[in-house]
Amino acid sequence: MDRPAYRILGIDPGSRLTGYGVIEIANRKVHYVASGCINAKDGELPERLGTIYRGVSQIITEFQPEQFAVESVFMAKNAASALKLGQARGVAIAAAVAQELPVYEYAARQVKQATVGTGRANKEQVAHMVRVLLNLPGIPQADAADALAIALCHVNTASLSET
Repeated sequence: MDRPAYRILGIDPGSRLTGYGVIEIANRKVHYVASGCINAKDGELPERLGTIYRGVSQIITEFQPEQFAVESVFMAKNAASALKLGQARGVAIAAAVAQELPVYEYAARQVKQATVGTGRANKEQVAHMVRVLLNLPGIPQADAADALAIALCHVNTASLSET
């Protein structure tokens, strides 16, 4: 019996580039829908945060995901970087909550484990496995690949492939 398709939006937050990836589960198979980056390189931090919020809101409106998965905060190079990353992550989550999506958070190590099989995988290994798992013709941009990996982690962790 066919089951309705189910969409997940994965977000890899960043204060200048925020990656997004949308995947769909249909009949126990995962399919690629879309991916890319929200470019928030211009302006001061408040303007960049507004760009991220509007970008995530637009992606949710366009692709209509049922769930939202985001990478949880990790230690950055310095306190200022961690603060900016946390703010970017916060506005992305706020955009999801404003559209009544449930939010799920995953540590980078957990995403790597679910996607590659080891929590110590590098970005290239993650991007390669995303390409393989989603049967993509090429390797997506790094931030988009990370966002797709977060969405795939959610599928594996939440057992959504059973739905």
